[in-house]
Amino acid sequence: MNVWFITGASRGFGLEIAREALSRGDSVVATARNPQAVYDAIPDAGDRLLAVALDVHDAAQIDAAVQAAVEKFGRIDVLVNNAGRGLLGAVEEATDEEVRAVYDVNVFGLLAVTRAVLPTLRAQRSGTIINLSSVGGFVSGPGWGVYSSTKFAVEGLSEAMTHELAPLGIKVVAIEPGPFRTNFLDGSSLAIAANEIADYAETSGVTRKWADDTNYAQDGDPLKAAKIIVDLPSYDTLPERIQLGRNAFDRIAAKLERTARDQEAWREIALSADYETAEA
Repeated sequence: MNVWFITGASRGFGLEIAREALSRGDSVVATARNPQAVYDAIPDAGDRLLAVALDVHDAAQIDAAVQAAVEKFGRIDVLVNNAGRGLLGAVEEATDEEVRAVYDVNVFGLLAVTRAVLPTLRAQRSGTIINLSSVGGFVSGPGWGVYSSTKFAVEGLSEAMTHELAPLGIKVVAIEPGPFRTNFLDGSSLAIAANEIADYAETSGVTRKWADDTNYAQDGDPLKAAKIIVDLPSYDTLPERIQLGRNAFDRIAAKLERTARDQEAWREIALSADYETAEA
């Protein structure tokens, strides 16, 4: 049985992953700013659930949570970096404060938690790291520039760790969900840029309206996603990234096709940048 360490586990994907893991007989360290919310949401888990206070901005809390996990269960088998924030607005509309708030959670928080857990996984020479990215970690669009940039960062980190940690017996994968019926579009998870510029009404402005209209009407089923994610440690090998939902799969496939066309169209110009090779 696996021991799961899940950030942002009081709601959304984190809570559903915790429930699914517990339903299979696994043990879960569910971290949240308010750990009581986890116990309230999963009241009958017994000793296999440990809810711990964790703010990913707080290094001391992160270290204490990891220590509590190892003291309680003796190991950590799966780290799920799920805690995250969204920001909706055109790049120009976003203030420095708004941008930094999202980076602090999605990038620097993820890094801090991962660095704290990795010594345990390396000592075990085993484990799985599951980084919750987004379709926006591969394909950006109007209104999502800042948020997508944080998820692009997550994917770069995740891809590098895939290769750094494979020789140590640790698997790493980035998960790219499309729109799922969680609370992501609520104010508790998604910040809206306070500044709104009229020139962006037909681009990021349309996305603002989409968020209002789509909240709790997304196509993705978080229970199905949780089952897929909890299956992942059982695979011998994992890809660098996995899409969840048709929206994510189709949008990423379309971008790969565009990129292939662009490479072919600009091939000669791209290759012309090298030094000339001396003739034999």
